[in-house]
Amino acid sequence: MTIGLALGSGAARGWAHIGVISALNDHGIVPDIVCGTSIGALVGASYVSNNLEKLEEWVRSLTKFETAKFFAINMSLNGFVNKERLHYFLKKYVADDASAIEDIVAKKYASVATDLQTGSEIWLMTGSILEAVFASISLPGLFPAVKNDGKWLIDGGVVNPVPVSVCRALGADVVIAVTLNDDIVGKRPQNNLAIETQDVGVTGKISDLVTAYTASVFPATGNKEQAPSLFEAIAGSVNIMQDRITRSRMAGDPPDILLSPKLSHIGLLEFYRAGEAITEGEKCVQRMLPAIQHILGMP
Repeated sequence: MTIGLALGSGAARGWAHIGVISALNDHGIVPDIVCGTSIGALVGASYVSNNLEKLEEWVRSLTKFETAKFFAINMSLNGFVNKERLHYFLKKYVADDASAIEDIVAKKYASVATDLQTGSEIWLMTGSILEAVFASISLPGLFPAVKNDGKWLIDGGVVNPVPVSVCRALGADVVIAVTLNDDIVGKRPQNNLAIETQDVGVTGKISDLVTAYTASVFPATGNKEQAPSLFEAIAGSVNIMQDRITRSRMAGDPPDILLSPKLSHIGLLEFYRAGEAITEGEKCVQRMLPAIQHILGMP
């Protein structure tokens, strides 16, 4: 029996994929095909490249400040993510520049992206692993579009947030899908990121700038309700759209097993909350384990 694993989009909530994969492997459930969209493509690529443990160790160590450094205000206005810093991270914890999808041993891998000009769904199944990841995670407004084979590509979640169909096309008999936005309603803006400082002079001014910028990425909490930040509004809007697309596509092509970690308490850009997301990914597998084992014919 060929098992496919479809890892869905969902920004910071995608660290739950690490917990899902680890828990499945712990119970002897090892997918033969791994397909991912956006953050699912990133985690999936790290897994098939045998770097998942390194990735988990690093994301668990992420702080609010470290996360904020991935977002850079630039004059080109093609995205807010610091691509150079992201590239360094991907090379270290996902796959190096020389790694090709064709070189992956024992598993099939594909990422999903969207052709910005035509709206077509693009399956990246050959070529550079990093390029496939970069294309799939290019969330409109936050990441710049990626040029690949003459096409400008953006986040695959725009057309196929949970790539069940890709797993089936690559030969999966049973597809385990992970959707990250099933309980999307109910998340309230977090506002606990302001960093107080007593510094003065140049050090104080730099600290104040860092504080202000970090707060612009992650709005602070308080009793007074305030509008979402620009980053939250962009990511949230795209995520709502992706949730609706996921429901529509799964109605026509449902997976054999659907895993839905409870992640609404984690903000879309709260990448520093990896520990919580990973734990919930593991718990989700535990909740569904009897059904998974039954469908796979395991004792």
